Amino acid sequence: MIHSAAEKGFGRGARDYEAGRPSYPVAAVDLIVAEFEIGPSTFVVDVGAGTGKFTRLLVPTGARLLAVEPVAEMRAVFSEAVPGVEIVEGTGESLPLGDGSVDVVTAAQSFHWVDPVRGAAECHRVLRQGGGVALLWNSRDTTIGFTRRIKELMDRVAGTAPRYASEHDDDWKDAFANHGGFTALQVRQFRLDHPTSLDATLARVSSTSYVSAMDDAARAAVLDEVRTILDEEGVGETFTEPYVTEVFWCRKR
Repeated sequence: MIHSAAEKGFGRGARDYEAGRPSYPVAAVDLIVAEFEIGPSTFVVDVGAGTGKFTRLLVPTGARLLAVEPVAEMRAVFSEAVPGVEIVEGTGESLPLGDGSVDVVTAAQSFHWVDPVRGAAECHRVLRQGGGVALLWNSRDTTIGFTRRIKELMDRVAGTAPRYASEHDDDWKDAFANHGGFTALQVRQFRLDHPTSLDATLARVSSTSYVSAMDDAARAAVLDEVRTILDEEGVGETFTEPYVTEVFWCRKR
């Protein structure tokens, strides 16, 4: 079942997601590829693939790739952005795959939408023995003035929508630890400097599920506040937005 905030927000904001969201650091992708020896003989399933921001970075490995995404509008944009990679409907709690059929499961900017206990169990079910899980998130670097202020704005308007680094951000870690079928989670952090612009940053904010799901007036008010922040911080029409990328990984025992 798709969370209502994701279904409405990402349905409306799919093209904003493609236009405004950052990619992922090359070093983070290299870590995952090296750790799990991803290559032409590897079957990788990217869960909650969205518009393929992460999936496309695995194409050069030659791996067999399958994207899983519950929101139809996101799947449509994915098919345009990442031609040649199959994408199917599904969720992290119910993957359309057989037992032990997958070498690596990835989830970039998406696992906070998954019920953690069911999601961990589903990863374990579809993975072969020794197969790997890699979970990634980009978070704004709040040591910078304008990113800190945008983060504070987003915190204020988020409501109850699932988010990474929320008060429940340990739930999924506990689910993998308590399952008993995985090695201990490992973690690495990477810096990501995302070249962007005023329009792209507005698209980035608009692509957030709870902003995209707002009525037109409320959404416009949030975007006006972002414009004010950027103007007051003097960042200009084009600038770099800093992120911290966290990568977590483990293997099926």
